[in-house]
Amino acid sequence: MTMPLEGMTVLDATQVMAGPFCTLLLADLGADVIKVEKPIGDDSRRIGPPFINGESAAFLGINRNKRSIVLDFKRDHDLDVFRKIAGQVDVVVENFRPGTMERLGIGPTALMEANPALLYVSISGFGQTGPYAQRPGYDLIAQGMSGIMSFSGHPDEPPIKMSIPLADLNAGMYAANGVLAAYIHRLKTGKGQLLETSLLDAAIGYTVWESAELWGSGRTPEPKGSAHRMVAPYQAVSASDGYFNIGVGNQGIWERFCPAIGRDDLLADPRFASNPTRVENYVALAEEIERTTRTKSIAEWLVLLEGASVPAGPIYDMAQVFEDPHVIARGMVQTLQHPVAGEVNHLGIPIKLSETPGEIRMPAPVLGQHTREVMEQFGFSPDEISKVLSSE
Repeated sequence: MTMPLEGMTVLDATQVMAGPFCTLLLADLGADVIKVEKPIGDDSRRIGPPFINGESAAFLGINRNKRSIVLDFKRDHDLDVFRKIAGQVDVVVENFRPGTMERLGIGPTALMEANPALLYVSISGFGQTGPYAQRPGYDLIAQGMSGIMSFSGHPDEPPIKMSIPLADLNAGMYAANGVLAAYIHRLKTGKGQLLETSLLDAAIGYTVWESAELWGSGRTPEPKGSAHRMVAPYQAVSASDGYFNIGVGNQGIWERFCPAIGRDDLLADPRFASNPTRVENYVALAEEIERTTRTKSIAEWLVLLEGASVPAGPIYDMAQVFEDPHVIARGMVQTLQHPVAGEVNHLGIPIKLSETPGEIRMPAPVLGQHTREVMEQFGFSPDEISKVLSSE
């Protein structure tokens, strides 16, 4: 079976997280991603520990299915190589500070003049426009400025960053989604276009419930721990041996949940009669529920709640995640052989397509592993190839 993006070629001038996550998503679905690295490599090659036989585990995890070439943008010859390849590909993705690519002569205007069908993607900290465009940006900064850190964690505690790099990953996700939309447009019209997103925009884009609370009530959202801000009870609760999650997402589930835990009295309590009153009294509600849930183990409660069709689940650490038989059955753990690191585990592809599934075809590349191969593919002479290889 072919993959959905087979035939798409992406010139990837990104590093670390947001840009490489965008191109990872495209590569997993079949795009040929050519990763352009500076002579010392993507900065994430040095992120760690852990390292596996000297290879950064972080780099390996986000750069599979890509080919690596080394180009030194301080050399005119290497910039010419980039221009020539960009003239023949479908997508260019970069995550430099706004204006950098233009100063190098490889910005969207120059490249799209030579290749009008090109999709040119820019990912930056704050976007190509606005008063903060030239500021350097990191995931932490975006999480703070998006409001996310103000309502994460527990009340009356210091601000907490989401442990996953949410702004980075979401910027990459939005960028990949934009590529797919622009690619469909190009198939219809033959026209390329400029796409851009930022870590700040992407982080704000995930504040769906919180912005609704602000605009709907006039109240500034505050931290609620694991509790949902619009549904209750929907949070972690304590058992005799730890915590587990319950998701009482509607009134019907509430009416099954109370008998399942032996607390029919909660159904008659006016504080908990409807979802709005339960949300208003979510602290008191959690206290009442935990008076009961602390009397049995997590495993006992999960069996009881599953029997009553009440959504509930354990809270795994990462080792437990990949031991779960369902996670394994869904193909969310894949193993590849890397030429230096050896056998390396990878996250599986979350989206399953019945006719054109994605595929994890090859491990993350060694620095510059495909420079000669790619340059030969794009018609460079042996002398041109030697000039580039001499800078590696």
